[in-house]
Amino acid sequence: MNNVSPSITLDIVAGSYAICRLNAAAAAPAWAAGGPFTSITRTDSELSIVCPSEAVPAELEAQRGYRALAVRGPLDFSLIGIVAQLSTTLAAAAISIFVVSTHDTDYVFVRGEQFERAISALRGAGHTVVNGA
Repeated sequence: MNNVSPSITLDIVAGSYAICRLNAAAAAPAWAAGGPFTSITRTDSELSIVCPSEAVPAELEAQRGYRALAVRGPLDFSLIGIVAQLSTTLAAAAISIFVVSTHDTDYVFVRGEQFERAISALRGAGHTVVNGA
């Protein structure tokens, strides 16, 4: 069954976000908890954290100033091509993204200075972008 969504609704997530990389053996830091969105992912090679920019200690190397869009969910696991549709649209507009998927939905992070362009590109492709759920 081809269950592709032709138009996607995205909610703007409040705040500015940072993407951090710590040593794989590092404990998840207390500063990373909280905010409207936090993701902590451990692999054999890193501890990756996405959290509000203001929570990250100034001395820590991090990619700061990202804005987020949340795909309106929860999404059924049978849906196909959600991230592909969004990433193709944004790639065509020369906009780099960082994606985090959760059980219920997908989050697309875009550098703050490209955020309005990203919204315009997504709307131009027929997607709906709104201020929060």
